[in-house]
Amino acid sequence: MITKRIVPCLDVRNGRVVKGVNFSGLSDVSDPVSLGRYYSENGADELVFYDITASSEGRALFTDVLKEVASTIFIPLTVGGGINTLADFERVLAAGADKVSVNSGAIRNPLLIEEAAKRYGDQCVVLSVDAKRVDGGYHVFSKGGREDTGMDALEWIRRCEGMGAGEIVLNSIDTDGVKKGFDLQMLRAVCDIANVPVIASGGAGSAADFVTLFREIPEVDAGLAASIFHFGEVAIGDLKRALHENGVNVRLI
Repeated sequence: MITKRIVPCLDVRNGRVVKGVNFSGLSDVSDPVSLGRYYSENGADELVFYDITASSEGRALFTDVLKEVASTIFIPLTVGGGINTLADFERVLAAGADKVSVNSGAIRNPLLIEEAAKRYGDQCVVLSVDAKRVDGGYHVFSKGGREDTGMDALEWIRRCEGMGAGEIVLNSIDTDGVKKGFDLQMLRAVCDIANVPVIASGGAGSAADFVTLFREIPEVDAGLAASIFHFGEVAIGDLKRALHENGVNVRLI
């Protein structure tokens, strides 16, 4: 049985971890270096680092903070934000990333996924999809959830997987930060068409939400969350014990 992963997410702006609701109303949380170290030492299976304003501000991802985070953790690190070229891949991998997450950069240039997969391997390329319900379907949003591309999210995921994306992070804008549970309907739709690992993001408010996620959609490989971990509402160790007690296979600490 495949072990389910628990993945904290550091949304970083101006060198600080922030968190909002429905991708807006951001508030300061913590220092990413100390927070990353804490998660690495307390049972997280992986860590995601997003420079959340790099794309909307049209700049490269800040690598100084990233290097500090990477040097203090001992779990796989996925990095995204402002990834637009192979040079950006090279830069963040050199700074300590294990996998690189692409979103707006791939929307502008879908061939980036194919080129990166050929150079670094499919396992290195993570497609991050910010999706929201629009007119009865799921649309892809870019620039940190600010801009509706008009693209169908399921068609986009299928296309990018075909070009070499080795993992999908599905961020539901509808449930982001609301803490009422993962977007099971959207996740089911994605898992039905994806043949690579899918990470659920957006909506976790309790350990029970993770139990429901893995029970209802066993195809999901990992659950990602931010605020419930950042603010101490759910400890990763307690979450994993709850999952284990409910028959979900996890790496216990």
